[in-house]
Amino acid sequence: MKTLLYVFSFLLITQISLAQDLELELELIANGFSSPLELKHAGDDRLFVVEQGGRIKILNPDGSVNPTPFLNISSIVNSGGERGLLGLAFHPDYTTNGFFYVYYTNTSNNTQISRFSVSAGDPDIADAASELQMLSFTQPFTNHNGGHIAFGPDGKLFIASGDGGSGGDPQNNSQTLTTLLGKILRLDVDLPAPYIPSDNPFVDNSAVLDEIWAYGVRNPWKFSFDSETGDLWIADVGQSAWEEINKESGSEGGLNYGWRCYEGNAPYNTNQCPDPSELTFPVAVYNRASGRCSITGGYVYRGTEYPAMEGLYFFADLCSNQIGTVNASGDLVFQGVFAATTITSFGVDSSDELYLTAFGGGSVYKIKDNTPLSINESEQENSFALYPNPASESVTLDFSQRNMEEVAIYDLKGSLLLTENTSNKNNTSIAVSHFSKGVYVVALTTKTGKKIFKKLIVTN
Repeated sequence: MKTLLYVFSFLLITQISLAQDLELELELIANGFSSPLELKHAGDDRLFVVEQGGRIKILNPDGSVNPTPFLNISSIVNSGGERGLLGLAFHPDYTTNGFFYVYYTNTSNNTQISRFSVSAGDPDIADAASELQMLSFTQPFTNHNGGHIAFGPDGKLFIASGDGGSGGDPQNNSQTLTTLLGKILRLDVDLPAPYIPSDNPFVDNSAVLDEIWAYGVRNPWKFSFDSETGDLWIADVGQSAWEEINKESGSEGGLNYGWRCYEGNAPYNTNQCPDPSELTFPVAVYNRASGRCSITGGYVYRGTEYPAMEGLYFFADLCSNQIGTVNASGDLVFQGVFAATTITSFGVDSSDELYLTAFGGGSVYKIKDNTPLSINESEQENSFALYPNPASESVTLDFSQRNMEEVAIYDLKGSLLLTENTSNKNNTSIAVSHFSKGVYVVALTTKTGKKIFKKLIVTN
């Protein structure tokens, strides 16, 4: 019992850490990019780095960067401040149709969303002449362009637009449903123009633009979908006091996130505003203390390399270079200040491992974690073998030295799922077909009382 309590206490502490302190580090993958603002993958092991000036470059798994950009549209992009080539999204069927989409500021300083195609003869080069202009709208000021785009789990293209700029939303664009500014938009790119999904929330309301999915945002930078739950997380830059993070199910359209009536949870300009009961308030906020100034939104971690990060939403602050996390309960924790200067964006690879881009050095970093459940345990690697991992039916543990007293498996909530006495055994096989898909912790106790922990991935 004492051994089980020890292991449970270890896991309980780890779960507190999962909502609180991580031991993060940034691994430099590549640098030398010019103002990188976005990082996406196309379903393979390449990463596509979006440069503000109008180029998209390919970062290979070995850290090399292709000398020829994947796309160069710098001649039609007006870049500077909050303008430029701001967003990139690959079609869900990109491997078949070769379509991808960009959000950029055109030479008239207005927003343009366009489709391009990869070239027929080279998967590392796009056809710059293939542009199909899909949606355009006027920007009254130079700031608050939003600019992030991404496909949702439903296959629709979501677009984040800022409120048009200046300060305090002087035109009240975010609460006005006859403008595309200050909104989350949703298009069905597989339909003919104007690409309006039939289930958009306002398609039956002639007083509202059909493209609108949600409204009441100020300058969303950026949003993402949880690859496991489908939840939509939106980081919205504040006016002067509060940065906010909004969350919705991803299938709940028509929500009003409250700007300019509210900044975060605080009233800002409530003149002619809806009743607060009609608004959707943030899941988390933070103030501008300690040099903080502007939120950069990220992703919910669903990779497999760092179990203590599992299920946490990651974000950063542009000025303070702090990285923060929010758990499913809305608890926000700053994990520290990091050397990367001016964190501009996050991205994930095809395995859902997490990266960020930074203006400092034009760099791409991988986010790693050294909390107990995420340690490689290199000194313990030869203590036993666990295979297959990932597993779907059963997992085998080999410990040829016959030095293991007990095997236990826990879920990431710290719940004990099974134990087995392994005295005088050199291997054991455990059925996992009844486990839910996810990450688990295998805990082994040696005959000397040493604790060894490994992660197990179940793919059911």
